[in-house]
Amino acid sequence: MLEIGQAAPDFTLENQDGKQVSLADFRGQKVVLYFYSKDMTGGCTKQACGFARLMPDFTAENAVIIGISRDLPATHRRFADKYELPFLLLSDPEHAVHELYGVWQEKTLYGKKTMGTVRSTFLIDETGIISGIYRKVKAAENPDDMLTALRA
Repeated sequence: MLEIGQAAPDFTLENQDGKQVSLADFRGQKVVLYFYSKDMTGGCTKQACGFARLMPDFTAENAVIIGISRDLPATHRRFADKYELPFLLLSDPEHAVHELYGVWQEKTLYGKKTMGTVRSTFLIDETGIISGIYRKVKAAENPDDMLTALRA
């Protein structure tokens, strides 16, 4: 399990435009890395739109926002276009990066156990070190909470 003070595991995934993006590309900036379940769903849309609304504030803190789900790049593109999302959405269909960050876990819904994404956010500093870990976050509150954490 990842801990604060550890180096954030590097990865390379496709974004909503089909381009390869690596975490290492953002050295020198703070990164708000959030994992969510699915594009176009209620909670995930609230979370993404919250980050979009606060984007100027994150930019002022020298922070980039990166969302990761198992959706494919084309689905991310539709999601970004529909809600005017001004940040990267990365595709992790095989959940390899989810597993690196410990967010691919067994979940129980109505007594049925399945594997899925636990909504989580990681703050990564300019040198690539994890400075905050937030698990089982509330979608609508997460963007404001992360901005507050960055400013602390």
